[in-house]
Amino acid sequence: MTTTTDLYPSGILGPDTVPAAPHEVAAWQALAEVIDPEIRKPITTLGMVSAVEFSAEDITVDIRLTIDGCPMQDTIHADVAAAVQPLVDGKVSVRLTTMTPEQRVALQQHLTASRPRNPFGEGTLTQIYAVASGKGGVGKSTITANLAVGLAERGLAVGLIDADIHGFSIPGLLGITAKPTKVEDLIMPPVAYGVKVMSIGMFLDSDQPVAWRGPMLHRALEQFVTDVYWGDLDVLLIDLPPGTGDIAISTSQLLPTAQLLVITTPEHTAAQVAARAGQLSTQTNQPVTGVIENMGPMRLPDGSIVEVFGSGGGQAVSQRLTQVLGKDVPLLGSIPLDPVLRADSEVGTPTVVTSADAPAGQALNTIVDQLAGTPRGLSGRKLPVTPK
Repeated sequence: MTTTTDLYPSGILGPDTVPAAPHEVAAWQALAEVIDPEIRKPITTLGMVSAVEFSAEDITVDIRLTIDGCPMQDTIHADVAAAVQPLVDGKVSVRLTTMTPEQRVALQQHLTASRPRNPFGEGTLTQIYAVASGKGGVGKSTITANLAVGLAERGLAVGLIDADIHGFSIPGLLGITAKPTKVEDLIMPPVAYGVKVMSIGMFLDSDQPVAWRGPMLHRALEQFVTDVYWGDLDVLLIDLPPGTGDIAISTSQLLPTAQLLVITTPEHTAAQVAARAGQLSTQTNQPVTGVIENMGPMRLPDGSIVEVFGSGGGQAVSQRLTQVLGKDVPLLGSIPLDPVLRADSEVGTPTVVTSADAPAGQALNTIVDQLAGTPRGLSGRKLPVTPK
């Protein structure tokens, strides 16, 4: 049985007044169903509800926002009002205040109390997919964004790191304009289509270039992994930059359980380069989950097939990696060249949701179904125990 004391942390984050009357308890239980849109936990357990007051047929709820000018304050206001409105016949008032510095420190401590420095290190149960390509321009970021949204649509908790620091594009592909919220030393990632997202582009002007070398790139990725509050994720996708440079190596160090997804186009040259990117796994000890072919043959309205970029590149990469790695590396799917995918990407809407019936949408969702079927757990993993 859930009691009112289970609905909020003790100490400095607790409510100003402890609910006692049945109608007050009912209000707190209703507010426990309101999820903070950034932290993705009930606002009651985050200490955001400071007081609930009844007056005649009216109710007033005092909410502590994490920071002044919180970008999600309108959403929180609306969700709180909707949660308690059924409890009263009169007016609902939601008063927004801001946490004190001490309360923000307490919130950070509450969120990180049992959280390791690197939540995705050895032993993590999160499925991690590093999406790689040998060369740029093959649609890697577009595919990564759609895979993330598709997995979230299937009820999984999904995070997405835009690790292509020099060529970031994930915020635009998902229509994200909000800036991350910072609670002391923790960064709260914006959420789009149910996916928690982090990109260097959220901290820069849209046209500002990033001219960083190896150590800075490693530090940026490290901060995205360790300083961002991801919560408990089922799946984390990493949009890697093209090639096999610094970020690819840093990813293998920071995310040792990551698996590679290799993106290619059908043309012979792109397939050769993509195969080299997949063979990096022999040095990083990362398994290759599969190959995805983008910009494949397209079907015209009259039923004819046009191979704008040729055909067979995805299968060639699959066969090459299977041979080199000594393990089956399947071709997960071929996404046809589709103007709908391009148009959706330009306006920041994922094709897997907005154009699921389009040829590209169907192909993407087929791939998502295969990834979503991968169980999360300890099966096949070594446990850190030594028999005596």
